[in-house]
Amino acid sequence: MTKARKIPIFKSVAEEARFWDTHDVTDYLGELKEVKAAFAPLTPKEETLTIRIQAALKRKLENLAQSYGINLSTLLRIWLIDRLKATNSRLPKLTE
Repeated sequence: MTKARKIPIFKSVAEEARFWDTHDVTDYLGELKEVKAAFAPLTPKEETLTIRIQAALKRKLENLAQSYGINLSTLLRIWLIDRLKATNSRLPKLTE
């Protein structure tokens, strides 16, 4: 019989991420407990943006989003926010 494995104590999130990148969570199921969680967006989404893309591109994006375990809309929203943050320092200040 194999010895039950214990999840180590981590010094940082990065250390924990490296651990889980190289270990299988199913080896530690005895250490885990079920929790209930609900997440609500911090700010409501009030606007809609429509774009037209080729069907093949949409399928590729949907497959990528699915591989991350999120829907296409969420993936594209994350990408837009990340791109805006990356270019924000080069943009002129907007006034309302």
